[in-house]
Amino acid sequence: MILLDTHIWVWYLNQDKRLKQKTKKIVDQFRQKNEAYISSISIWEVCKLHEKGKIKFSLPLKTWINTAITKGILIHELSPDIYLESCSLPESFHGDTADQIIVATSRILNAGLITYDHKILNYEYVALFPL
Repeated sequence: MILLDTHIWVWYLNQDKRLKQKTKKIVDQFRQKNEAYISSISIWEVCKLHEKGKIKFSLPLKTWINTAITKGILIHELSPDIYLESCSLPESFHGDTADQIIVATSRILNAGLITYDHKILNYEYVALFPL
């Protein structure tokens, strides 16, 4: 099982050139086995990025989201355990709430997290999927 960070999910679905070919192949493999997930917070994060003008799509946001959630990447809903974990991560972790929840989701699911985010890559208390 893998968990995709928000940017990996968006880049994968948009066939963004920033997504390394090796990463795409890994996501493809796990998606075909129904073992590729995003945290539901990623949907919120995309909406907030769009609201702030930091991300744009060729489709209206609602259409993009509705299409994105039908592409074989499963959504893991938030739970009390994830909320609790996100507020008690070991050591210090930066203050981005979405990142805290994504890391907590990865820890609770015991899923390898796929990310290019250096703040997460440098955090030793999350299992990263080797890229």
